[in-house]
Amino acid sequence: MSLDSLLIRRPVRPRIFVSYHHANDRQAYEDFVQLVSGTYDVCTDHSVRGRIHSDNSAYVIRRIREEYISGSSVTVVLCGRDTPWRKFVDWEIKATLDAEHGLVGLCLPSCALDAQNLRPVPDRLFDNIQSGYAEWIHWPTLLAGAQIIADAVHNARARNRRLIVNNRELMSRNGTSPYALPVLPRRSGF
Repeated sequence: MSLDSLLIRRPVRPRIFVSYHHANDRQAYEDFVQLVSGTYDVCTDHSVRGRIHSDNSAYVIRRIREEYISGSSVTVVLCGRDTPWRKFVDWEIKATLDAEHGLVGLCLPSCALDAQNLRPVPDRLFDNIQSGYAEWIHWPTLLAGAQIIADAVHNARARNRRLIVNNRELMSRNGTSPYALPVLPRRSGF
């Protein structure tokens, strides 16, 4: 009997990183992990803010890339009510794009429509949805079937890296953005 026949081989599941506002969207994160845990290996959840005690953006982005995003192939951004104004979400998206990993935005029910029937999203994510690099799906669509997230992750991993847009100024603190807040209309594809 060979050593290979003694080893049990388990298929390798794609690894994904999830970026979200920890204070407001923790339950959505847990629900998401429960939905995808049979298909994907979700990076262990740690609040970057609580584990990396620094406001030096270059240092924090390097640590995010090395300790959180390394080994994953896609970042899923859970877009809730306050997500667009969180600097660590912006920094996690930047680190994802620096590593040329796939990017998926997931619109949570808490991301309400504004007066113009639009939804706020993080600036850097918006740029990449507009360029065709990032995928954009809605929570109710995700609940309709597991294949929805599988397709979004597959498509995000297959996108041409030349579509990446990662030239915005970094957010320096929560609640601010150097640019006007972009919004996404709820149309097909958004």
